Amino acid sequence: MPTRTARTAWNGSLEEGSGEVELSSSKIGTYGVSFPKRASDDANGSTSPEELIAAAHSSCFAMQLSAELTNAGGTVETLDVRADVSMGPDQSGGFKLTGIKVTVNGKVSGIDEDTFVKSAEAAKTGCPVSKALTGVEITLDATLES
Repeated sequence: MPTRTARTAWNGSLEEGSGEVELSSSKIGTYGVSFPKRASDDANGSTSPEELIAAAHSSCFAMQLSAELTNAGGTVETLDVRADVSMGPDQSGGFKLTGIKVTVNGKVSGIDEDTFVKSAEAAKTGCPVSKALTGVEITLDATLES
């Protein structure tokens, strides 16, 4: 499997500085980052490490769940996966990720709700990004659409 690369160029202090994160492997874009926008409810056109983790987690989970459902005898029509990554203060100083909520709605033929939920749980623990984030509580809400 290949190694993927991203690069960040940063200028200035934490509070007044800013940077750009480049998705180097895919060459699909460069995105602004800044701590004030990271800590604000309105990202105002910038991304953040938490949003990038959410993107990585939702896409990894979707791929893993697709494999789990296929192995369980289902035929995946659609999966809509959302990952919400929260950050908050760390008691030992600074900040930390405080939780990740994965929400998935799927349209899958050939399986029942119980099989869908069990497959989603297996994907939650089996996807490589989930494995990398074992220090963060990950919750799951899985719904099979009829």
